Amino acid sequence: MKQAPSFSLPLFNSTDEWSLEDATKKVTMLSFWTSWCPDSQRDLQAKQALYQSMETDQLDMIMIHVTGRDPDVDLQSFLKQHEFTFPVLQDNGTKVYDSYQCMGVPTTILINEKKEVAFMYHDKATIMDIMKGVASLL
Repeated sequence: MKQAPSFSLPLFNSTDEWSLEDATKKVTMLSFWTSWCPDSQRDLQAKQALYQSMETDQLDMIMIHVTGRDPDVDLQSFLKQHEFTFPVLQDNGTKVYDSYQCMGVPTTILINEKKEVAFMYHDKATIMDIMKGVASLL
């Protein structure tokens, strides 16, 4: 497995930043998305349900808005309209998206506790596919 590219991005609606070094849990899930993509919207709905039901200290869920592919969205309104409450980072254009060699949105990356990329899921992956990967890492 290869090391996950290190990054630090601003947390939406906050003065804080989040970096991969901040990930202290057994599994880190990064989800790259845009507001205009129907597959991203389906993926975000499933991840919101998972985020709300999770009672675990073993999984970090971080959603990364790919600003370079979705520059004109009113992110505040979009998140509020869909009642998304998970942490959202804003990519610097497509810098982090590109560093993870994403080919489209949504893309979900699972990173193990050694900060290695364990799994990469593309737009047709289901939440069940992703959860099987999470379960294998826990």
